[in-house]
Amino acid sequence: MQDNSTCCNTAASNDCRLGPLYSVFPTKRAEVSSVQDLYEFISSGPLLSKLGLTPEKVAESIDKWLAYGLQLCRLFQLNDLYLTVPQKARLYHYYIPVFIWCEDQISQHRSTFKDGEDISPLVIGFSAPQGCGKTTLVFALDYLFQVTGKKAATVSIDDFYLTAEGQAKLREENPGNALLEFRGNAGSHDLPFSVETLTALTKLTKEGMKMKLPRYDKSAYNGRGDRADPSTWPEVEGPLTVILLEGWMLGFKPSPIEVVKAVDLQLETVNKNLEAYYDAWDKFIKAWIVIKINDPSCVYQWRLQAEIAMREAGKSGMSDEEVNDFVSRYLPAYKAYLPTLYSEGPNGSDPKHLLVIEIDEGRNPILERLVTHSKDEYDLLHEARGMDDWILYRRVWASATKDGDDDISGSGIAIDNEHEGGSSCLNRDTEMANLRFGCSGSACGA
Repeated sequence: MQDNSTCCNTAASNDCRLGPLYSVFPTKRAEVSSVQDLYEFISSGPLLSKLGLTPEKVAESIDKWLAYGLQLCRLFQLNDLYLTVPQKARLYHYYIPVFIWCEDQISQHRSTFKDGEDISPLVIGFSAPQGCGKTTLVFALDYLFQVTGKKAATVSIDDFYLTAEGQAKLREENPGNALLEFRGNAGSHDLPFSVETLTALTKLTKEGMKMKLPRYDKSAYNGRGDRADPSTWPEVEGPLTVILLEGWMLGFKPSPIEVVKAVDLQLETVNKNLEAYYDAWDKFIKAWIVIKINDPSCVYQWRLQAEIAMREAGKSGMSDEEVNDFVSRYLPAYKAYLPTLYSEGPNGSDPKHLLVIEIDEGRNPILERLVTHSKDEYDLLHEARGMDDWILYRRVWASATKDGDDDISGSGIAIDNEHEGGSSCLNRDTEMANLRFGCSGSACGA
């Protein structure tokens, strides 16, 4: 089993720290992944149609797919020649297609500016429930942007929480409201600070322009949290190409009062607070990625997995009862706002700049049986995707502790590789040429 205990350096904006990685299939050997294998696997992906891609277009750009895959394998310490089906699915069915969509959105955005005009960075919003893996998705995208020469800044809505003093005032103003007792719901964020930060980021259009990205210390005040000391904030430098803004409640729209009261009477104040969030966050976002789930109760299971794994690793973690109490403070908002988010899109979004990805309980895009899947591969993929913990554990962001957007579980890539060494030195030029010319193996004299 190869050693996966170290993490390669990434941009400061990722703000990551190391975390252990666990194998899901410790006794199952991964098979060598040829270019033809990967091409067929990529062509079966559930997101291709959403991107307007066909197998022919994939073949034309297969070298780009392989290059992106190699970079992500380096990031997550995977052997690119020996990928398990779950590993291939996470990279080639999810992360890379989303990155390609983001690249296209950036191209469209930049084309709207005239020659010589300062080009503001595109703000891409990621709206996804806690624990579904969005933090790791954004982490991977940020890395791909950096290695392809595009400057990116990553910000979470967690970074805009009220200070400890502001939270205390919020509790005092809403006695008995469990939804506003702790940070998380609408009303617990410093919206003027959000506007100030996002406005400044969008103005980083020239070389030498710098600013620090705010961070939140969730461990302060016995877990109630406080804004981190500015001296610890990471710095970004222009010109920025893209800003990645992620959060569990991005794009939520206020609901009719009768809908809100039917869900939870305590949600009425939260709903009123939500009216100010479009101007603070959503209006900055020009392209949206929405991660859709069928049942919000998945959030509880994902969070429970995270805490159990933390406890087993010897770290402080919430008990099952504490997890239930924690998640219960978010479920009313999910019940009230997710239906509209999924049916109408985020607040102020344009369908031409919106990517909706429905995921299963394994945090993977929903897969349909396609003719390009063999039955064995299809069954194996669904078996893997049905397992609870096939991708534990990852590089946790330095700011992550115990909050609604921590994404602790589902954020790494499992290692199932018994092949020591196995570097990326295999010459694939012939395979790539064969693929482009529509032949492979002995048919091309290889």
